[in-house]
Amino acid sequence: MTQHPRLKIERLFLRKLALRDVDKIFSSHAQDPEVSRYLSWGPHQKKTETRASVKRLLTNDHTGLSLNWIIEKSENADLAGMIALNFNGLKSRLGFVLARHHWGQGVATEATRSVIDWTLRQPGYEQIEAFCDEDNSASARVLEKSGMKRESLLRSFGVHPNFRINPRKCWHFVLRKPIVTENR
Repeated sequence: MTQHPRLKIERLFLRKLALRDVDKIFSSHAQDPEVSRYLSWGPHQKKTETRASVKRLLTNDHTGLSLNWIIEKSENADLAGMIALNFNGLKSRLGFVLARHHWGQGVATEATRSVIDWTLRQPGYEQIEAFCDEDNSASARVLEKSGMKRESLLRSFGVHPNFRINPRKCWHFVLRKPIVTENR
């Protein structure tokens, strides 16, 4: 990926993650144990943890391993969360996190649909996948409303520090680019 796209949609603006976002990320969602409940990382206790995380994400962006967006509300630039694509060959893996005060407003679905639509228009990416803890029904609904299909339930797949160190069952969601055939 040579250029990080800016995506403007109905109520949201998705822009490239930047180091200047650390304070807002920390205060809006990174330190909230409910937000990180089903994520692979626990709540941040200090802004230095958030800064280190953002630096890792920016390095991955720079090397072409991922694209990380900040999700902002269009009307007031309120940081609502983040959404990311990680690349692996023809596949891309989608993930998102949303500040609690934006839950239940369709923000995650709108951002997810936008990133999926953009990705499927790019040459070379044939499949988008996402993983979701089996008990995380809100994220599962977002992925389904965004057009992804539950493909399988993976046992002992995801580690969520807020629960315990043992791996948990996760749903594997997939969306494949439609196959275009020529009429002969």
